[in-house]
Amino acid sequence: MTGTQLTPGDPRHVGRYTLLGRLGAGGMGVVYLGADEQGRRVAVKVMRQEFADDRQFRVRFAREAAALRAVASAHIVRVLETGGEDARPYLVTEYVAGEPLASRVAEHGPFGPNVGLRLARDLAAAMADIHAAGIVHRDLKPANVLLAPQGPKVIDFGIAQIADATALTRTGMVLGTPGYLAPEQITGGVQGPAVDVFTWGLTVIFATTGRPPFGTGPAEAVLYRVVHADPDVAGVPERLLPAIVAALHKDPALRP
Repeated sequence: MTGTQLTPGDPRHVGRYTLLGRLGAGGMGVVYLGADEQGRRVAVKVMRQEFADDRQFRVRFAREAAALRAVASAHIVRVLETGGEDARPYLVTEYVAGEPLASRVAEHGPFGPNVGLRLARDLAAAMADIHAAGIVHRDLKPANVLLAPQGPKVIDFGIAQIADATALTRTGMVLGTPGYLAPEQITGGVQGPAVDVFTWGLTVIFATTGRPPFGTGPAEAVLYRVVHADPDVAGVPERLLPAIVAALHKDPALRP
């Protein structure tokens, strides 16, 4: 996972970490490449100012951060440290030198059946480990899966869950990527572990076909298809198809 240079408005230090560059940015904040006093590289996610100004978010962040640090899995980036009392809350995780699944497929095409099956198993194991800790990812998608030499690593787990509990989640707002949401995230239903089962299926479809399961276009059109239409599963390996179809049931109670 390569980064870019810091911008003039970026901080140079967060907590005890020196920031070396940008790794990415999203709706919740900016992810930086950092280093501790011993030179060990880490990823530092600094939350956006509007989240930092929300007291409810800060309370939730501090509570959920403890749960995030307790998660142990071979396929999840380890949370090393959190800072909830700072001007802008931040989360420090291990740095993974891996390419996002989205980029790999875009550049080299979809995975073959055997590689796709291994990826599906590893991502399912990651979700099971997260759920065992009482956390729901809520934002599993190809951009949040890093392909490291030792296997896939899921990033950003638990962050969307924290955001959903803040005052920023108002009627009409949807947190997440339109094509990688479960129906209940769009309609306002209960968002439990079944959300991750659904988005697991969508992520595996993309990895093995190279296509967004609900197509492209305006966000409103994609969201409508997520709720009312069937995903495009053409090209999904036969060995995976039954599990994928089951995972994508519109009713979360009927998903495995």
